[in-house]
Amino acid sequence: MSIAQLLTLSLLISIQATLAQPIKRPREYGIRFGVLKPGPLNAITDVPGVRVGQTTITPGQNVRTGVTAILPHAGNQFQQKSPAAIYIGNGFGKLTGYSQVEELGTLETPIILTNTLSVPTAADALIDYTLAQPGNEQVRSVNPVIGETNDGFLNDIRGRHVTKQHVLEAIQRAKSGPVDEGNAGAGTGTVCFGFKGGIGTSSRKLPASLGGYTVGVLVQTNFGGVLQIAGIPVGVELGKFDFKENLDGSCMMVVLTDAPLDARNLKRLAKRAFMGLAHTGGIASNGSGDYVIAVSTAYRIAHESNSTLDSMNVLRNDTVSPLFMAAIEATEEAIINSLFAAQTTTGDRGHTVEQVPVEKVVDLLKKAGQIR
Repeated sequence: MSIAQLLTLSLLISIQATLAQPIKRPREYGIRFGVLKPGPLNAITDVPGVRVGQTTITPGQNVRTGVTAILPHAGNQFQQKSPAAIYIGNGFGKLTGYSQVEELGTLETPIILTNTLSVPTAADALIDYTLAQPGNEQVRSVNPVIGETNDGFLNDIRGRHVTKQHVLEAIQRAKSGPVDEGNAGAGTGTVCFGFKGGIGTSSRKLPASLGGYTVGVLVQTNFGGVLQIAGIPVGVELGKFDFKENLDGSCMMVVLTDAPLDARNLKRLAKRAFMGLAHTGGIASNGSGDYVIAVSTAYRIAHESNSTLDSMNVLRNDTVSPLFMAAIEATEEAIINSLFAAQTTTGDRGHTVEQVPVEKVVDLLKKAGQIR
């Protein structure tokens, strides 16, 4: 083998080794968000019983999209509904199912995230899934909850490449444990703060003295503003921010908790998640669809009952502040996790979006004293 061939082989091995290295999350660099501790996985699946499934769709050069499914519990979601609420931070979006959740305070299907023009397909698939479940043979009305962001810069969104089977696959793949972040599922083609966005997740576990409850957050990031990490204006330092560049977009936030909250306090919890988005520098621009779906897994509400009364114990108002802080911190970290995990992507019409320059960001935070 010649010297040139040896050098080429060495370079290829080096590149492969680099690519094979696991992606480090912000906490592994020493970055901290808030004061509460995360759960063991630092993911929405730290909430007991919660499962996440994803389908990533990338055939050819022009398709960069997918589906993310969040299942609050392993039972029949229609027959055993979860208390839920939805908060609209900015309503330039196509979220399906809002009005019934707002009116009744319950969630009766899994939550699906996908791209803007695939919402009807996802709703159709979710209805199929619900009607096919044992015990739902007499069901005549289903309220599917579908969230979205527009991935049309990297994805041939007009081609509507998401099929019902893709949605059903995401539901079937739902599992507990670690959640894939970055270029996965509904985050495959998203852009955040001018960098590659994606799926991100985080959690907070309250100490026993505050109830010991867990709050988990999953986000689909596709929005703009002035990126801040741990309070440092990283977007300014990197020269990427709104009004300097066109960084419009949306963010879907899903908050799960095992704290026994009713729909009213879940709405309050959802509002705090929006504050977490603000901590990262998001501005909820005119063209941004920013929604928070909050769900409690602490109890279930039967679709049918022989009783005329529902009876459950829920937290009092003056005990929920720690949960509010948990939602803020976990949302902020989930968004930054999505950026650190996302990889440079080339998609539709040759558009390329670079990943956030992690090492440069880490250096900025070290200089600012945020990493020691």
